[in-house]
Amino acid sequence: MKYLLFFCFLTLLVSCNDGDLQIETIDFDSITNVQACDSPVSTASTIFFKINDKEALILELQSGILKNEVSASTTISSAVPDQSKVTYRVFSDKVTSNYFCDAVPTTTPLVIEEIEAENGEVLITTTMVDDGTTITYEHNIKLSGLTFTTSANQRITDLQINDFGVVITQ
Repeated sequence: MKYLLFFCFLTLLVSCNDGDLQIETIDFDSITNVQACDSPVSTASTIFFKINDKEALILELQSGILKNEVSASTTISSAVPDQSKVTYRVFSDKVTSNYFCDAVPTTTPLVIEEIEAENGEVLITTTMVDDGTTITYEHNIKLSGLTFTTSANQRITDLQINDFGVVITQ
């Protein structure tokens, strides 16, 4: 009987879940809406985000990288995390742009997990669009070689976030 109780206790101990969040995939390529708190977006904007229900991908560009001029070379590069920063957050509930843009930060939803990219680069290609009345600049932002490691020291390898999106400035 003692052995049976010990075996049951050992089984329960081994089978208990410690509650760690398992992130297997980060997928934001299907989300085309790049958001910013500034409207209209100016070249002074440096923080952009994409929301996917209870997740957000936050891009903080280095100051002065967005310019209202066609890229001198084909692509402008910014190293992560040295120059620009990419952060992935998982929330307790659906998140909206108010979470990022309200003057007084909201207390909900709660951040369950926050992971900063440890490596990679941001690639920006800028083109000018002249519709006859207004000149705008389209900044096509791509992410390359990002590396995320969770707090449990697990590397997330299934990343579908190559195309961050297009930001338009005037």
